[in-house]
Amino acid sequence: MSHFTDLAHQYIDGEWKPGSGSWDIIDFNPYTGEKLASITVATVAEVDRAYRAAERAQTAWAETNPYTRRLVFERALRIIEDREEEISETIVAELGGTRLKAAFELHLAKEFLREAVQLALRPEGRILPSPVDGKENRVYRVPVGVVGVISPFNFPFLLSLKSVAPALALGNAVVLKPHQNTPICGGTLVAKVLEEAGLPAGLLNVVVTDIAEIGDALLTHPVPKVISFTGSDKVGRHVATVCAQHFKQAVLELGGNSALIVLDDADVDYAVDAAVFSRFVHQGQVCMAANRILVDRSLEAEFTEKFVAKVKTLRVGDPADPATHIGPLINSQQAESVSSLVDQTVAAGATALLHGTVDGNLVSPSVLTGLAADSPVLGQEIFGPVALIVPFDGEGEAVRIANDTPYGLSGAVHTGDVERGVRLAKRVRTGMIHINDGTVHDEPIVPFGGEKQSGVGRLNGDSMVDSFTTQKWISIQHGRSRFPF
Repeated sequence: MSHFTDLAHQYIDGEWKPGSGSWDIIDFNPYTGEKLASITVATVAEVDRAYRAAERAQTAWAETNPYTRRLVFERALRIIEDREEEISETIVAELGGTRLKAAFELHLAKEFLREAVQLALRPEGRILPSPVDGKENRVYRVPVGVVGVISPFNFPFLLSLKSVAPALALGNAVVLKPHQNTPICGGTLVAKVLEEAGLPAGLLNVVVTDIAEIGDALLTHPVPKVISFTGSDKVGRHVATVCAQHFKQAVLELGGNSALIVLDDADVDYAVDAAVFSRFVHQGQVCMAANRILVDRSLEAEFTEKFVAKVKTLRVGDPADPATHIGPLINSQQAESVSSLVDQTVAAGATALLHGTVDGNLVSPSVLTGLAADSPVLGQEIFGPVALIVPFDGEGEAVRIANDTPYGLSGAVHTGDVERGVRLAKRVRTGMIHINDGTVHDEPIVPFGGEKQSGVGRLNGDSMVDSFTTQKWISIQHGRSRFPF
């Protein structure tokens, strides 16, 4: 794993250096427990250096012809295509992603880079009429300046690139802080790819650090104008509060508790396939995962039997083995918390049709049913391989249960009548919902984001222009204004 050691540095102003903190972040393989790298943390002083470098580099970048800017992302795409196998192995090793998951993440990363190429040319100005004779109103779209990006551990390469590439394509500079568990995939690997693609020094800086070291310095620093955060709603609430106090925009992509709803006219076998994938992909560590599977009571017995049978076929084990469906959770805290949640729920009266076991960070699937309507587990996000099956009587109850959560990220409705599905989908308070499909989807030009505690703002496509540029009114008086004094 020599490339781990090569990438185990801070990347500030085009230079690869250790941090100057007094302790190291250790990067472990969550399956083998092997130490992949240790990275000395960045301090507040380094965060400042990173933001100042970004601020200096951004001025010339914003003035660079967008046709020139986009060449960087075309080259980055080719680099990822050339090194796909190596990057895939890095994803498997650092975050315990299965081969399938690594392929899925890289496929989307390439799609988002293709979109970043287009985004460079997307901002358009406007000329607006004026009530004042002789006045011309121009509205310019300009970069916000510097964007702070904080990415999570579950899809770190994709979710870092997803904010970093558009922000850069639109003429901004970026300071990226990856999650402590995925500093390479979520941070320095992204920097390496863009550096090799010819991104000028200073435009992307990566600080590998921890709140224990820097506190809120990443958020309170005067330079960044927008913070793009992907992570938990608990941390998201803090990010939003601090950003508001410092007059910064926060784009928040937070947790979910999505419902996959199976109506009485659904294709049961197909709904089972969609539900199993939507719940267990990447060990259930997906914000869009189908946390709750709501099934019309008339289909409950058939659906449950087929669902449990399919879940039993999932292979838990080494993520490097192409036959593995479910690899490890990211760390032992997650594994223990998911396991104890299942135990508590069963102790409170739920029935475990499958009761997962824990082996290191590997957690095998649990399928729970017979939950009380007020069971706390129904309202929260479970970041692990635990499926909850909840029967309902009629569409009204399905909608009520689906909406009975503080979250609203994704969802799905299975039905033999597409327009019935759409009518029901409109009643579910969620940012995204899919008819006759899974709950886990992301596409480059479709607005991605949540309602309620699942986030604020949208990413992808035109939403990137809204998030990472601002509007500036410049008026020209071609005649002469009359002033009252």
